[in-house]
Amino acid sequence: MPAVTGMIRTMAAVPRVHLAHPEKNAEEIAALLDIADEKGAGLCVFPQLCLTGSACGDLFYQPTLIRAAAKALADLALRDTKTVFVVGLPLEIGGRLYACSAVVSKHQIVIVPKTRLCADGGIDESRWFAPGASACGAVRLPGIPQENVRVCADAVIDCGSFTLGVAPGCDLFSPLPLSGSLSLGGASIIAMPAFASETAQSHAARLAQLAALSAGCLCACVYAGAGYGESTTDAVFSGFSGIFEDGVMLAGGDRFARHSSYTLADVDTERIAYRRCSHAAFRTSSHAHQLCALPAEEAPVCLPLLRPLAQLPFVPEGEAGDCALLDALNIQAQGLIRRMEQIRTRKLVVGVSGGLDSTLALLAAAYAYALAGWDKTGIVGITMPGFGTGTRTRSNADKLMEAIGCTRLTIPIGSAVSQHFADIGQNPDVQDICYENSQARERTQIVMDYANKIGALALGTGDLSELALGWCTYNGDHMSMYNLNGSVPKTLMRRMVACAAQLLGQDVVPIVQDIVDTPISPELLPGRNGEIAQKTEDTLGAYELHDFFLYHMMDAGAGPRKLFALACQAFDGVFAREAILSALRIFVRRFFTQQFKRSALPDGPKVTFVSLSPRGSWQMPSDVQMQLWLDEANSIEV
Repeated sequence: MPAVTGMIRTMAAVPRVHLAHPEKNAEEIAALLDIADEKGAGLCVFPQLCLTGSACGDLFYQPTLIRAAAKALADLALRDTKTVFVVGLPLEIGGRLYACSAVVSKHQIVIVPKTRLCADGGIDESRWFAPGASACGAVRLPGIPQENVRVCADAVIDCGSFTLGVAPGCDLFSPLPLSGSLSLGGASIIAMPAFASETAQSHAARLAQLAALSAGCLCACVYAGAGYGESTTDAVFSGFSGIFEDGVMLAGGDRFARHSSYTLADVDTERIAYRRCSHAAFRTSSHAHQLCALPAEEAPVCLPLLRPLAQLPFVPEGEAGDCALLDALNIQAQGLIRRMEQIRTRKLVVGVSGGLDSTLALLAAAYAYALAGWDKTGIVGITMPGFGTGTRTRSNADKLMEAIGCTRLTIPIGSAVSQHFADIGQNPDVQDICYENSQARERTQIVMDYANKIGALALGTGDLSELALGWCTYNGDHMSMYNLNGSVPKTLMRRMVACAAQLLGQDVVPIVQDIVDTPISPELLPGRNGEIAQKTEDTLGAYELHDFFLYHMMDAGAGPRKLFALACQAFDGVFAREAILSALRIFVRRFFTQQFKRSALPDGPKVTFVSLSPRGSWQMPSDVQMQLWLDEANSIEV
C-alpha cells in the first residue's frame, strides 16, 4: 500500500528529567529521537526547558548551566536525525535570558523565545526570563554555523509537508491563546511544550481545553508536559503527552511514568487545510506572523495509520451518542412541526413501504406529533403495493402503522401503472428503467395528490446515502413537500429508528427490529413467493462503504486514493480490498453524474454535518467533469 497523502506522523515525547544536567537530558532526548526516526515520525515535541528541567530556580542565571544547555542543543542538532523536533532550553540573547523552544531540522535551528510567561507549581517564569517579543540578537551555538541559527518569536515555521507554530502549554487557559493567532497565521500543527503541575482535577480540564483548542483553531495540538525528575518541592508533574486534532484526542500517553515515555499519532494535515479553506474565519483572517522555513525530510505515512478510524463515522457511540441520536430526532421533529404550523395544517401523508427510509419518516412524524400534542390520526400512512412488493415489508408496514396509531390506507398501483404502460407503449415484460421508475413516480403522484385532497403535507422519505449516489427516481421518491431524511445516511438511520421506537413504546420495538434486519430494496422488480428480488447492496456495494466514502470526502476532502487507503484500514477483515475498490469506483461515478437530482431537492432539516442541499450546503454544477476523480479511482491497484 503506497503512502497515505496529507498525513504526518507526530510524536509527543517526555524524557526522564535530570535536573540541571543538560548532558544527561540530551542523552534521554537522543534516545527518544532514535525511536521517532524508527517509527517514521515527521515531528517530535518535547516538554518546556527539557534540556535543563524547568525547576532550576536561580540556577538559570548561572552561565555554566546556560552554556551546558547551549552545547546540549548543538549536540542534538548535529545528529543525523530525520525527524523535525522541538526542545526547550534557557538561552541568553542580547544580554537577556529567555525560555526558548528550539525547532531543529537538518542541522538548522529556529529559536522561538517564549513570549507569554507563566506561573505554575510555585514557579514564576518572569523571575528569570524576559518576554520573547524583546529578543534581539544572535545566538551562537558550538559547532553550528551562525547562518544555521535564527531567532523568530511567535513564528510560523514552514517544514515542507506541514506548518508549525510553537505555543506554551500554559497557553491552554489563556483568554486569547497564542495558538489561535498562530493557526490563523497558517500553522497547521501547534507544538505545545508544557510545564504544568498535576492536581486531582487538572487532567480532565487539560484534556477538555486541548480538545476545545484544537477544534476552535482547526489544528493539531502536540502537547508534551514535564515529567519525572522535575523538582517535587511544591508540585508533581505527571509527564502527560497527547496529540489532538480538531477536537479529538488521537493519542494520549501514560501519566506518572518514572521513565521516558512517548505517544504517536498520524495527523491529517490535508484535512486541516481542507476544513480551513471552507471556514470563513480562516478565509478572511488578517493575522500575519513571521514565516521561517526549515528544510525537512519527507516522512511518508503508510498503513496502518495511528489514528482512530471508525467503520461507521456518521454513527455516534457511547452515552454522548445516545444524546446525539435524540438530538437528531428532535431536529427532525422541530423542523416538521414548524413547517406544518407555517402551512396551517396538522395533516401529513407519507408512503409507508416497510423499508428503513419510510420507517424513520413515519417514526419521526409520530414523535413530532407526540411533542406537539397532536392527534396521530392526522398522519396518513399509505401502502402502495406494486409488482415487486414483498410480503415481509408489507406486513411490517401495516403492523408499524397500527402500533403507532396513525390513519392507514392501501392503494395498489398495479392497474394504474399497467394503464400508464399502455398509454406510453411500454412492454410490461421489459423490466427496464422505465418499468421501475414508472412505479416510483406513480407512488409519488398518489402521495402528492392525496395530500392535496385532504389539505396535508406530503412527507418525503429519501435519505442522504441515496442522494449521494443518485439512487432515487427523479421526480419520484426524489420529490416531496418536505423531507426529514435528506441529511440522514443509511448507517445512522438504523440507529435512529431504534431510538425512535424506544421513545414511542415497546410495541413498536420488535417491528422496527425486523425492518432493520430486512435487506434494503426499492422492490420494483417482481420477486418469487413474496421474497425480495432486488437487493440494493448487491448492485451498489455495502452502504457502510458508501457512507464511509461520503463522510471522509465531505469532512476532509479526501480523494479516491486516500478514501481507498482509509477504507482498507477501517474495514480490514470485513470487506476484501477488491470489494472496497469496486464500491469506491461506483461511488465516484454516481456521485458526480447524479448532481442534477441534488440540484432540485425539496426543503428539509440538516441533521448531520453533511447536507447535499443546493441551498448553501453543497453547490456543484450538474455538468461537472468527473475525469480527475475517475482516473484516480481507476488507477488504484489492489
